[in-house]
Amino acid sequence: MKKLTLLFALSILIVSCAKKQKDDSTISFNKEQAVEMATDSLFEKYGESVKERIDKGVFQAATLWTEADGSEDDFVAFCQAQFIAEKDALKIFFEKVSRNFEILNGNFNKINVDLKLPVHKAGDELTPIDQMFGAYSVSSHLIEDLFNNKIAFAILLNFPFYTLEEKTKLGPEWTRLEWAYARMGDLFTSRIPAELIQNFAQVLAQADAYISEYNIYMGYLLDAKGNTLFPENMKLISHWGLRDELKSHYGKDAVDKQQMVYEVMKRIINQSIPQEVINSNKYHWDPVDNKVLKDGKEVPFKKEDNVRYQWLLDNFLAQKAMDEYNPSYPNYIQRSFDEGREMSQQDVEKLFIDLCSADQVKQVAAFISKRLGRPLEPFDIWYDGFKSRSSFTNEYLDDLVKGKYPSKDAFEEGLPVILTQLGFSPELSEFIPSKIIVDASRGAGHAWGAEMKSDKARLRTRVGEDGMDYKGYNIAVHEFGHNVEQTISLHEIDYYLLRGVPSTAFTEALAFIFQKRDLELLGLKDDNPDKMYLDDLDLFWSTFEIMGVSLVDMNVWKWLYAHPDATAAELKEAVIDIAIEVWNSYFAEAFGIKDQPILAIYSHMIDYPLYLAAYPIGHVIDFQVEKQLSENNFADEVLRMYSYGRIIPQLWMKNAVGREISSVPMLEAVNEALLNLTN
Repeated sequence: MKKLTLLFALSILIVSCAKKQKDDSTISFNKEQAVEMATDSLFEKYGESVKERIDKGVFQAATLWTEADGSEDDFVAFCQAQFIAEKDALKIFFEKVSRNFEILNGNFNKINVDLKLPVHKAGDELTPIDQMFGAYSVSSHLIEDLFNNKIAFAILLNFPFYTLEEKTKLGPEWTRLEWAYARMGDLFTSRIPAELIQNFAQVLAQADAYISEYNIYMGYLLDAKGNTLFPENMKLISHWGLRDELKSHYGKDAVDKQQMVYEVMKRIINQSIPQEVINSNKYHWDPVDNKVLKDGKEVPFKKEDNVRYQWLLDNFLAQKAMDEYNPSYPNYIQRSFDEGREMSQQDVEKLFIDLCSADQVKQVAAFISKRLGRPLEPFDIWYDGFKSRSSFTNEYLDDLVKGKYPSKDAFEEGLPVILTQLGFSPELSEFIPSKIIVDASRGAGHAWGAEMKSDKARLRTRVGEDGMDYKGYNIAVHEFGHNVEQTISLHEIDYYLLRGVPSTAFTEALAFIFQKRDLELLGLKDDNPDKMYLDDLDLFWSTFEIMGVSLVDMNVWKWLYAHPDATAAELKEAVIDIAIEVWNSYFAEAFGIKDQPILAIYSHMIDYPLYLAAYPIGHVIDFQVEKQLSENNFADEVLRMYSYGRIIPQLWMKNAVGREISSVPMLEAVNEALLNLTN
């Protein structure tokens, strides 16, 4: 009861201090003086035993304290009242904050998901009010409120923030509780005004809506002779649907269809695509000559004209506006890598360049060309001939999946069976799906995890009126891998602040691992004795492709920071130039063709800023984790690995597979595969 009374009294003090500050417009604040006064008083009271915590805590609290929060004397009084020296009291504080953050994060996340349902789920026509609510960030004022009521400062004072360098050095010796304390120290590294958070959320949501509605009606594309090559009712989202359709034609002698898809992609990249053919089947379109026809007659049209790049530019400007409020990570590139991935951008870039520059790229390219019986085309970055499913027709797979999953509900009901097939216990095979809801997606598909144990994760994929086709199923299995990770790393974690994974690359790794087993889960066997070698080449080629795309993404953001006043038109030219430069540096020699812009097609560049690096890092992790899984019980190992939670990536990998993230094992496997497949 004493502790509760003390906490209540402190809360009254905090509120009264906040009220006093708002009423006093004459307050000034000298940070250096306040730090000296506060640290001296705390050292005098508690001694040297907590010196490091005092030094770090006082400094980081003062860094984000402003004149509106109070004077130097107010700051010193706050530190004296709020600093917790005794270990048991500190743990109680930690537990209470953790509980309350699960309530806040979980409920805000649930509201956010529910408000976005009309935007994300297939259904009624999207209206402006749906997009307005989807763009609204209900939690945008939370950080500001927690600073104003001093909760943020109480956490800053008692839980030091550690840089990535410090976590790398100290982390291997930390206990789980010390790691959780460090994650509490990560909660408040910036103080961004609510209007900037809301603005970014709105821009991101609008860019996502733009991409989600970016469909091409393939049955209305015309070749040079005026013929259509695709089914009349085929509608594909850019870039995912276009890419997957292109991939589905390997082994079918359908280069003409693949070339037409690439022509569409190039029109999207250079923004010469007619506005009239985006998400519309009112016109026919010849993408090679860029002619629009109505009732067989050519009609004038309006080019999309840089809309795509305006959304990218808006995302940059929304993030740049937050830079000055992030003393630890003063630009979005650092926030995305050092903070978000806890791998520096320079280290990630080196990882990518090392693999893309490896001799194995040219060797595998030559092997693919030999298998195709033709010189490589730029779109062969998505060569799909190594996969087992290449021996099954798309029509056969579509019919099989539609019979098994005629609706999104049927897929949801089948999730326990999938986990049982993968070796999960009966209890987990029931529990994990009980925490997942399946939705028919308006866009390409994605997974959205819960942030509190009482909520459920969401799995989205496209489901047609006649059932889920193979593409939708393949995506759904990928997203289910995300959901499995999201559920394990929320419910099987010892401390709430360690929930999740080190970065999105780790959830992508498990999603890829699930996705590779899609045919196996349909009961289709591959008795090919070369399967292991072909799988290794397939993963390597996919990793090479997406690393190139990510290098474009990273270099575009470097360019944006070097040209903050650029227009959408200038940005478009820069993106194309960067895509061609990356192509010429790492792809041209292997493909025998220069100056291709194909690496700029990815939609994630537009609506998920700097997310793309998660995929290739995920592939590298996937390869190392897959080897661990193949040598042990799949389900037990997945549960073990993904129960480590959000420690730093390299330490997670050491615990999981015995070594840090590296492309060397993949390159060695490629050597072995080529040796066995070419002899």
